[in-house]
Amino acid sequence: MNTIQMYWEDIINRLLTQDEEVWLQRKVQGIVERGQMLKRATFSIRPYHRITYDRAQSFDYLVSIHLYIKDGRKSYLEEGVYPCRAHIEAGELIEQTTLTEKLLSPHKTHLTPQFIEKSEEDRAPFHYNRREAVRYAEEWWDSYNPAYKHFDVDCTNYISQCLRAGGAPMWGQPNRGKGWWYGSKNNNWSYSWSVAHSLRWYLSGARKGLAASEAAEAHQLSPGDIICYDFQGDGRFDHTTIVVNKDSQGEPLVNAHTTNSRQRYWKYTDSTAYTPNIQYKFFRIGG
Repeated sequence: MNTIQMYWEDIINRLLTQDEEVWLQRKVQGIVERGQMLKRATFSIRPYHRITYDRAQSFDYLVSIHLYIKDGRKSYLEEGVYPCRAHIEAGELIEQTTLTEKLLSPHKTHLTPQFIEKSEEDRAPFHYNRREAVRYAEEWWDSYNPAYKHFDVDCTNYISQCLRAGGAPMWGQPNRGKGWWYGSKNNNWSYSWSVAHSLRWYLSGARKGLAASEAAEAHQLSPGDIICYDFQGDGRFDHTTIVVNKDSQGEPLVNAHTTNSRQRYWKYTDSTAYTPNIQYKFFRIGG
């Protein structure tokens, strides 16, 4: 192991042995509370930015986690890539932050799509291929399809791609405030394609193209269905995930972007954006 790698390993070791309750401790606590067992955990780090000033340095890096979880008679692998920042002075770790999900910017709260009037003509069903939606979610959970634009806050863009891979029909182009669509030729898209708050309201009211029905509880969802998150409970929805599996209790395991995650427990209590006021919306795709 070279000197640089040893230095980074030292940083991550100090991160993971802090006494304060951090995101990883909350994640492990959740596993135990659900009656599951963490059989093995592996970590890797990738530095990508460093700033030096006087005797202090700030490092930006990514932590990849792989958690092998025993769940009754079955087991699964949860994976995630988490952006972190460490501030070091005189060789001592002064401050460390882990950022998972990002909250919706206040100026985007008005991006609610337009709906159409409910009618028999508009309610034509579509075939939603859940297997293909989940296959796409698994293929691209930790990378980005070059056929689509990549956003800094990419969660809803990724979910829209999954829905499209499952055969969800687009409509509304070129009006960005109408319908749900992505135009690859003119590099344009609807608000509902890329903004969590807009997709949440689209799924609640659309009667054409991509349509959904709301479920009361998370366990009523199936792989390929969608969960929307309002972390602060203020009516602004910040995040979107897709169900890819279910645990032994029938609870969803989800994939997501922004903080790229695979088979993560749906409640997101380990997120740095989590608050006790969190609200969820559960959508069964296909009406």
